[in-house]
Amino acid sequence: MVAVVTQPDRPKGRSLRLQPSPVKVRAIELGLPVWQPERCRAPDFLEHLRAAAPDLIVVAAYGQLLPPALLELPPHGCLNVHASLLPKYRGASPIQAALLNGDPETGVTLMRMDTGLDTGPMVAQERTPIAPGEDAAHLHDRLAELGAALLVRSLPAYLEGRLTPLPQPLEGVSYAGKITKEDGRLDWSLPAGTLDRRLRAFTPWPGVFTYLPDPDKPVLLKIWRAEPVAEATGRPGEILRADRDGIVIACGQGALRVTELQREGSRRLTAGEFLQGHSLPPGLVLGP
Repeated sequence: MVAVVTQPDRPKGRSLRLQPSPVKVRAIELGLPVWQPERCRAPDFLEHLRAAAPDLIVVAAYGQLLPPALLELPPHGCLNVHASLLPKYRGASPIQAALLNGDPETGVTLMRMDTGLDTGPMVAQERTPIAPGEDAAHLHDRLAELGAALLVRSLPAYLEGRLTPLPQPLEGVSYAGKITKEDGRLDWSLPAGTLDRRLRAFTPWPGVFTYLPDPDKPVLLKIWRAEPVAEATGRPGEILRADRDGIVIACGQGALRVTELQREGSRRLTAGEFLQGHSLPPGLVLGP
Protein backbone atom coordinates (compact mmCIF):
# COMPACT_ATOMS: atom_id res chain seq x y z
CA MET A 1 0.00 0.00 0.00
CA VAL A 2 1.30 3.46 -0.92
CA ALA A 3 -0.64 5.51 1.64
CA VAL A 4 -3.97 6.20 3.32
CA VAL A 5 -5.68 9.51 2.45
CA THR A 6 -8.18 11.01 4.88
CA GLN A 7 -9.58 14.40 5.89
CA PRO A 8 -7.45 16.80 7.96
CA ASP A 9 -7.87 16.73 11.73
CA ARG A 10 -10.95 18.74 12.71
CA PRO A 11 -11.93 20.53 15.96
CA LYS A 12 -14.48 18.60 17.99
CA GLY A 13 -16.22 18.77 21.35
CA ARG A 14 -16.64 21.75 23.65
CA SER A 15 -12.88 22.28 23.80
CA LEU A 16 -12.65 22.31 19.97
CA ARG A 17 -9.43 20.34 20.13
CA LEU A 18 -8.22 18.91 16.85
CA GLN A 19 -9.24 15.26 16.52
CA PRO A 20 -8.03 12.75 13.89
CA SER A 21 -10.49 10.76 11.81
CA PRO A 22 -10.99 7.08 12.75
CA VAL A 23 -9.30 6.22 9.44
CA LYS A 24 -6.16 8.08 10.49
CA VAL A 25 -6.13 6.45 13.92
CA ARG A 26 -6.38 2.96 12.43
CA ALA A 27 -3.79 3.68 9.73
CA ILE A 28 -1.28 4.82 12.34
CA GLU A 29 -1.96 1.68 14.38
CA LEU A 30 -1.11 -0.37 11.30
CA GLY A 31 2.02 1.66 10.57
CA LEU A 32 0.72 3.04 7.27
CA PRO A 33 1.62 6.47 5.85
CA VAL A 34 -1.22 9.01 6.19
CA TRP A 35 -1.85 11.94 3.84
CA GLN A 36 -4.35 14.65 4.81
CA PRO A 37 -4.78 17.23 2.03
CA GLU A 38 -7.28 20.00 2.68
CA ARG A 39 -8.45 19.58 -0.91
CA CYS A 40 -7.71 16.53 -3.01
CA ARG A 41 -7.71 18.66 -6.19
CA ALA A 42 -4.85 20.85 -4.93
CA PRO A 43 -1.98 20.81 -7.48
CA ASP A 44 0.68 19.95 -4.89
CA PHE A 45 -1.28 16.94 -3.63
CA LEU A 46 -1.96 15.70 -7.18
CA GLU A 47 1.75 15.96 -7.95
CA HIS A 48 2.57 14.09 -4.75
CA LEU A 49 0.10 11.36 -5.66
CA ARG A 50 1.36 11.18 -9.23
CA ALA A 51 4.90 10.65 -7.95
CA ALA A 52 3.67 7.77 -5.76
CA ALA A 53 2.25 6.04 -8.89
CA PRO A 54 -0.60 4.04 -7.30
CA ASP A 55 -2.00 1.17 -9.39
CA LEU A 56 -5.48 1.57 -7.85
CA ILE A 57 -7.28 4.00 -5.54
CA VAL A 58 -10.12 2.82 -3.28
CA VAL A 59 -12.56 5.44 -1.98
CA ALA A 60 -15.11 5.10 0.83
CA ALA A 61 -17.10 8.04 2.28
CA TYR A 62 -14.26 10.48 1.58
CA GLY A 63 -16.49 13.55 1.41
CA GLN A 64 -14.88 15.28 -1.57
CA LEU A 65 -15.41 15.01 -5.31
CA LEU A 66 -12.34 13.60 -7.03
CA PRO A 67 -11.17 15.68 -10.02
CA PRO A 68 -10.66 14.07 -13.46
CA ALA A 69 -6.88 14.35 -13.08
CA LEU A 70 -7.02 12.14 -10.01
CA LEU A 71 -9.56 9.69 -11.43
CA GLU A 72 -7.38 9.11 -14.50
CA LEU A 73 -4.13 8.70 -12.59
CA PRO A 74 -4.09 4.99 -11.50
CA PRO A 75 -4.03 2.38 -14.31
CA HIS A 76 -6.87 0.43 -12.67
CA GLY A 77 -8.91 3.53 -11.87
CA CYS A 78 -10.62 4.55 -8.64
CA LEU A 79 -13.07 2.16 -7.00
CA ASN A 80 -15.77 3.54 -4.70
CA VAL A 81 -17.63 1.53 -2.05
CA HIS A 82 -21.12 3.07 -2.12
CA ALA A 83 -23.78 2.25 0.47
CA SER A 84 -26.73 1.57 -1.83
CA LEU A 85 -27.84 -0.69 -4.64
CA LEU A 86 -26.96 1.64 -7.50
CA PRO A 87 -28.41 3.30 -9.48
CA LYS A 88 -30.79 3.79 -6.54
CA TYR A 89 -29.76 6.48 -4.06
CA ARG A 90 -26.80 8.10 -5.70
CA GLY A 91 -25.51 10.96 -3.59
CA ALA A 92 -24.67 11.85 -0.01
CA SER A 93 -27.22 10.02 2.18
CA PRO A 94 -28.12 6.60 0.71
CA ILE A 95 -28.45 4.88 4.10
CA GLN A 96 -30.88 7.49 5.41
CA ALA A 97 -32.86 7.43 2.16
CA ALA A 98 -33.39 3.65 2.36
CA LEU A 99 -34.72 3.98 5.92
CA LEU A 100 -36.89 7.02 5.16
CA ASN A 101 -38.55 5.18 2.29
CA GLY A 102 -39.13 2.01 4.29
CA ASP A 103 -37.13 -0.17 1.89
CA PRO A 104 -37.09 -3.86 2.86
CA GLU A 105 -33.48 -4.21 1.72
CA THR A 106 -30.41 -2.24 0.78
CA GLY A 107 -26.79 -3.08 0.08
CA VAL A 108 -23.40 -1.92 -1.19
CA THR A 109 -22.05 -1.36 -4.69
CA LEU A 110 -18.42 -1.47 -5.76
CA MET A 111 -18.19 1.04 -8.59
CA ARG A 112 -15.44 2.35 -10.87
CA MET A 113 -15.64 6.12 -10.47
CA ASP A 114 -16.12 8.59 -13.30
CA THR A 115 -16.73 12.35 -13.31
CA GLY A 116 -20.45 12.00 -12.52
CA LEU A 117 -22.10 11.69 -9.10
CA ASP A 118 -22.02 7.93 -8.42
CA THR A 119 -22.65 7.22 -12.11
CA GLY A 120 -19.71 4.96 -12.89
CA PRO A 121 -19.89 1.33 -14.04
CA MET A 122 -20.50 -1.33 -11.37
CA VAL A 123 -17.94 -3.98 -10.45
CA ALA A 124 -20.00 -5.89 -7.85
CA GLN A 125 -23.01 -5.62 -5.53
CA GLU A 126 -24.10 -7.22 -2.27
CA ARG A 127 -27.65 -7.11 -0.85
CA THR A 128 -28.85 -7.26 2.75
CA PRO A 129 -32.31 -7.01 4.37
CA ILE A 130 -33.05 -4.06 6.64
CA ALA A 131 -34.01 -5.36 10.08
CA PRO A 132 -37.20 -4.10 11.80
CA GLY A 133 -36.34 -1.17 14.04
CA GLU A 134 -32.81 -0.80 12.60
CA ASP A 135 -31.46 2.75 12.69
CA ALA A 136 -28.88 4.52 10.53
CA ALA A 137 -26.04 3.98 12.99
CA HIS A 138 -26.48 0.21 13.10
CA LEU A 139 -27.12 -0.08 9.36
CA HIS A 140 -24.07 2.05 8.59
CA ASP A 141 -21.83 -0.29 10.57
CA ARG A 142 -23.28 -3.39 8.91
CA LEU A 143 -22.86 -1.93 5.43
CA ALA A 144 -19.28 -0.89 6.23
CA GLU A 145 -18.42 -4.50 7.02
CA LEU A 146 -20.36 -5.75 4.01
CA GLY A 147 -18.59 -3.29 1.72
CA ALA A 148 -15.15 -4.14 3.06
CA ALA A 149 -15.77 -7.86 2.53
CA LEU A 150 -17.08 -7.23 -0.99
CA LEU A 151 -14.00 -5.16 -1.84
CA VAL A 152 -11.54 -7.80 -0.60
CA ARG A 153 -13.45 -10.56 -2.38
CA SER A 154 -13.70 -8.68 -5.69
CA LEU A 155 -10.28 -7.04 -6.02
CA PRO A 156 -8.25 -10.05 -7.26
CA ALA A 157 -10.63 -10.78 -10.13
CA TYR A 158 -10.94 -7.07 -10.98
CA LEU A 159 -7.19 -6.49 -11.08
CA GLU A 160 -6.67 -9.62 -13.20
CA GLY A 161 -9.31 -8.46 -15.70
CA ARG A 162 -11.73 -11.28 -14.88
CA LEU A 163 -14.36 -8.91 -13.46
CA THR A 164 -15.55 -6.36 -16.00
CA PRO A 165 -17.40 -3.24 -14.75
CA LEU A 166 -20.93 -2.99 -16.19
CA PRO A 167 -22.83 0.25 -16.91
CA GLN A 168 -25.52 1.15 -14.42
CA PRO A 169 -29.12 0.57 -15.55
CA LEU A 170 -30.87 3.61 -16.98
CA GLU A 171 -34.01 2.84 -15.00
CA GLY A 172 -34.42 3.20 -11.25
CA VAL A 173 -32.09 6.16 -10.84
CA SER A 174 -32.65 8.27 -7.72
CA TYR A 175 -30.65 10.72 -5.61
CA ALA A 176 -30.22 11.16 -1.86
CA GLY A 177 -29.14 14.70 -1.06
CA LYS A 178 -27.30 16.14 1.92
CA ILE A 179 -29.05 16.10 5.28
CA THR A 180 -29.37 19.22 7.44
CA LYS A 181 -30.14 19.59 11.14
CA GLU A 182 -33.56 20.97 10.28
CA ASP A 183 -34.49 17.64 8.68
CA GLY A 184 -34.71 16.26 12.22
CA ARG A 185 -37.64 18.48 13.25
CA LEU A 186 -40.72 16.31 13.88
CA ASP A 187 -43.97 17.28 12.17
CA TRP A 188 -46.61 15.63 14.35
CA SER A 189 -49.25 15.92 11.61
CA LEU A 190 -47.46 13.11 9.74
CA PRO A 191 -48.40 9.44 10.33
CA ALA A 192 -46.65 7.66 13.20
CA GLY A 193 -45.03 5.21 10.77
CA THR A 194 -43.45 8.07 8.83
CA LEU A 195 -42.09 9.66 11.99
CA ASP A 196 -40.72 6.32 13.15
CA ARG A 197 -38.81 6.00 9.86
CA ARG A 198 -37.46 9.54 10.25
CA LEU A 199 -36.28 8.77 13.76
CA ARG A 200 -34.40 5.67 12.61
CA ALA A 201 -32.98 7.40 9.54
CA PHE A 202 -31.69 10.40 11.49
CA THR A 203 -30.18 8.56 14.48
CA PRO A 204 -27.56 9.47 15.51
CA TRP A 205 -27.33 12.56 13.27
CA PRO A 206 -28.94 15.03 13.07
CA GLY A 207 -31.33 13.37 15.52
CA VAL A 208 -35.06 14.06 15.63
CA PHE A 209 -36.47 16.70 17.92
CA THR A 210 -39.58 18.53 19.03
CA TYR A 211 -40.27 21.36 21.48
CA LEU A 212 -41.73 21.38 24.98
CA PRO A 213 -43.90 24.50 25.47
CA ASP A 214 -42.57 26.99 28.03
CA PRO A 215 -43.72 30.53 28.94
CA ASP A 216 -40.25 31.96 28.34
CA LYS A 217 -38.87 29.88 25.51
CA PRO A 218 -39.78 26.47 24.03
CA VAL A 219 -37.42 23.77 25.23
CA LEU A 220 -35.87 21.40 22.69
CA LEU A 221 -36.52 17.71 23.28
CA LYS A 222 -34.46 15.19 21.36
CA ILE A 223 -36.13 11.82 20.77
CA TRP A 224 -33.77 8.82 20.84
CA ARG A 225 -36.11 5.86 20.90
CA ALA A 226 -39.79 5.46 20.06
CA GLU A 227 -42.21 3.03 18.43
CA PRO A 228 -45.50 3.47 16.57
CA VAL A 229 -48.70 2.54 18.42
CA ALA A 230 -52.29 2.48 17.22
CA GLU A 231 -53.91 4.62 19.92
CA ALA A 232 -54.56 8.21 18.89
CA THR A 233 -57.53 10.34 19.86
CA GLY A 234 -55.92 13.75 20.16
CA ARG A 235 -54.46 16.58 18.17
CA PRO A 236 -51.09 16.03 16.47
CA GLY A 237 -48.38 16.52 19.08
CA GLU A 238 -50.73 16.04 22.04
CA ILE A 239 -49.52 13.89 24.92
CA LEU A 240 -52.07 11.14 25.42
CA ARG A 241 -50.36 9.26 28.22
CA ALA A 242 -47.07 9.47 30.11
CA ASP A 243 -45.78 6.79 32.46
CA ARG A 244 -42.72 4.60 32.97
CA ASP A 245 -43.65 2.57 29.87
CA GLY A 246 -43.36 5.60 27.62
CA ILE A 247 -44.77 8.95 26.55
CA VAL A 248 -47.54 8.42 24.00
CA ILE A 249 -47.88 11.34 21.56
CA ALA A 250 -50.65 11.66 18.98
CA CYS A 251 -49.65 11.92 15.31
CA GLY A 252 -51.59 12.65 12.15
CA GLN A 253 -52.34 8.92 12.09
CA GLY A 254 -51.63 6.68 15.07
CA ALA A 255 -49.20 7.70 17.80
CA LEU A 256 -45.60 7.35 18.89
CA ARG A 257 -44.59 5.89 22.24
CA VAL A 258 -41.34 7.64 23.20
CA THR A 259 -39.17 5.50 25.45
CA GLU A 260 -35.92 7.49 25.51
CA LEU A 261 -35.45 11.24 25.19
CA GLN A 262 -33.17 14.13 26.09
CA ARG A 263 -33.93 17.66 27.23
CA GLU A 264 -31.64 20.32 25.78
CA GLY A 265 -28.57 20.66 27.99
CA SER A 266 -29.30 17.43 29.85
CA ARG A 267 -28.45 13.75 29.37
CA ARG A 268 -30.37 10.95 27.68
CA LEU A 269 -33.04 9.45 29.92
CA THR A 270 -35.61 6.72 29.74
CA ALA A 271 -39.22 7.91 29.80
CA GLY A 272 -39.54 6.81 33.43
CA GLU A 273 -36.40 8.71 34.46
CA PHE A 274 -37.48 11.81 32.55
CA LEU A 275 -40.91 11.90 34.20
CA GLN A 276 -39.36 11.85 37.67
CA GLY A 277 -38.16 15.41 37.08
CA HIS A 278 -40.57 16.72 34.45
CA SER A 279 -44.34 16.85 34.37
CA LEU A 280 -45.94 15.94 31.03
CA PRO A 281 -49.68 15.96 31.69
CA PRO A 282 -52.10 14.51 29.12
CA GLY A 283 -53.39 17.27 26.83
CA LEU A 284 -50.05 19.09 26.61
CA VAL A 285 -49.20 19.73 22.97
CA LEU A 286 -45.59 19.56 21.82
CA GLY A 287 -44.36 21.98 19.20
CA PRO A 288 -43.44 21.05 15.63
